[in-house]
Amino acid sequence: MDLLDWHRDRLSARRLAVLVAHLPRDSALNRELHGDAAEWSVTDHLLAAAVDHLAAANWMFASVNSDEDDQPDPPVPVPRPGDTAEPGEPEEEEEPRNGPPGEPGAPPPSPSPVQLARFFA
Repeated sequence: MDLLDWHRDRLSARRLAVLVAHLPRDSALNRELHGDAAEWSVTDHLLAAAVDHLAAANWMFASVNSDEDDQPDPPVPVPRPGDTAEPGEPEEEEEPRNGPPGEPGAPPPSPSPVQLARFFA
C-alpha cells in the first residue's frame, strides 16, 4: 500500500484511518505513541502480576518464619511500562481532587488499560 495513494485520491480518508487504527502492536507508530507499553500485551501484564503475587507470598512466608530481628526485605515489583518511580521507591500519592471536570481540582481522567492491569494485579 502506498501512502501517496491518499494524495492521489485512490485511497479514501476513512480507509486510511482504518489502516492506521489497526496497525500491529509492534508497529513503529504504536511504539512511538505508546513507548514500551505497546510491547506489553494483556498476557504480559497478567504474568507480571503473577510474579509479583508469588514474590509477595514467598516474602510473607519468610517473614512469618524468621526472627523479628532478621526480617527479609520486601520484594520489588516487576517494572512495567509507564512506571515513573525507580524500583523500591514508593510512588507519590496524589491529593484527592474535587470539582467539575476540566477545572483545577477536577477528578482524574478514566484509567488507562495499563493502570487497570496494575490495579487488578
